[in-house]
Amino acid sequence: MEHFLFELKEGLIIAFNAIRANKIRSILTTLGIVIGVASVVLMSTAIKGIDESFQESATSIMGTENIFIDKWAWFGDVPWWELRNRRDISMQDYRDFKAQATLPSAVVPRTVRRQTTTYGDVNVDGCFIIGTNQDYIQTTDLKFTEGRFFSEIESNAARRVCVIGGVIAEKLFPQGNGVDQVIKIRDKKYKVIGINDKQGSFLFGDFNPDNMIYIPIEAMFKDFQSRHRGGGISISVRAPTNQMVPAVKEEAISVMRRIRGLKYDEQDDFSINQQAALLDMINQQVGVIQIAGLFITGLALFVGAIGIMNIMFVSVKERTREIGIRKAIGAKKRTIMGQFLTESAFICLLGGLIGLFIAVLGAKIIEQYDFPVSVQVDAVVLAIGISLLTGVLSGLAPAWTAAKMDPVDALRYE
Repeated sequence: MEHFLFELKEGLIIAFNAIRANKIRSILTTLGIVIGVASVVLMSTAIKGIDESFQESATSIMGTENIFIDKWAWFGDVPWWELRNRRDISMQDYRDFKAQATLPSAVVPRTVRRQTTTYGDVNVDGCFIIGTNQDYIQTTDLKFTEGRFFSEIESNAARRVCVIGGVIAEKLFPQGNGVDQVIKIRDKKYKVIGINDKQGSFLFGDFNPDNMIYIPIEAMFKDFQSRHRGGGISISVRAPTNQMVPAVKEEAISVMRRIRGLKYDEQDDFSINQQAALLDMINQQVGVIQIAGLFITGLALFVGAIGIMNIMFVSVKERTREIGIRKAIGAKKRTIMGQFLTESAFICLLGGLIGLFIAVLGAKIIEQYDFPVSVQVDAVVLAIGISLLTGVLSGLAPAWTAAKMDPVDALRYE
């Protein structure tokens, strides 16, 4: 063991001296590894960040324990014209469902419109107006910077009160103090009673809690949406636990079929949507991105490895007499081979560390522009591991060439 450590120490010293003696060549040699490792780490941090951002946004918007009864299906094979011809889900459907369903912990109506919101001279276009009732807060993980959600009395009386998202609040009230102010949604005056925490969302774009305004659903029908023309809603149903979601879903299907008067041989004229289906779709897309990213970064690493191998062959050629002298005084094949493998691995590790530094710096810069990134420990380990593995593999052939040299021929080399 002591002999091995001595050889390793000698190999590192020789490798360091060789790199220092050929600085420009060493820098150019490591460039491919730097690019490859930086690409791997940036890709993994970006994908992890996007995934975490999506999970948080999906939970805020939909909740992991929620299912959604709707006219439209988020995914599936049902033709769009069949979905279009379905009956709207009405408030009476919601009331009947709430009365008959026994498993959910909360059942709320929900409808969405887009409107322009104004405060003073400031306009915010394309805000999502969510019409719902006081129980909506039980189906989401919304948190408040200021204020509260509207009450049952305010909901039933169609009071013009609202809760606004963090981004809308920043735009309308850059100095703060938005609670108790009166804003205009289209041309209707609404009093702000609550402001949600700013959460951020990369994948959902504008459709995220930061860009939403919550108002009583009866006020929505009164001001922005006719009950009879385009007055359809969706029903959000929350299960008590994640484990109970399948049972709640089965009960929801049974209750809705009974409410809609469907016979046993008739298809459902409604859809049960879940966050899980959306997550599955996103995970498939992320998987494709990962494969494409790994292929591209693999090419960069392959090019870098070829460059390392080429330079190592040049290094073996230049140091032929040195190899001959070492073998003549008793150096074994494994010692010579270890020397060049150590040098190759050292060069690649140096390139990997530089690439890792560039990737972390790049991630911090990207983060300033609200792009979700998440630097993980496994990405750091992966970068170092890839660097060492690339160095060993690209150095094998040159190291073996050096190790099998005949000392007499090597000493004669000019």
